[in-house]
Amino acid sequence: MEITKLVGLFTVIPGTMLLVASFFVLFTISKTEKQGLRAFGYTVVTLLWVAEFLVLSVGVYSVFSSRHLKFCPMQEMMKGKMHGMMKGMEAPPMMREQTDNATIRH
Repeated sequence: MEITKLVGLFTVIPGTMLLVASFFVLFTISKTEKQGLRAFGYTVVTLLWVAEFLVLSVGVYSVFSSRHLKFCPMQEMMKGKMHGMMKGMEAPPMMREQTDNATIRH
């Protein structure tokens, strides 16, 4: 299984945590008598549900799409830097001696 599909499946965990948090906010709202606090609670629940929808939609997309998602933009940047650094480097002296000796013996 590709790593992007596996990451997509693991989005169920934060999604479930968001739904549990929204349940407790809704439970607290039902016990509250102040209208201002109720309005704030409903706003928080709405934001939690929007976040839940976004998390699960990215997870579903990554599981069912054939394209790879770039989860870490730093990874691409570091690949470019490391490739540039390695291009200009020579082999370490120890490795040069081994390759030089190997060519002399043959």
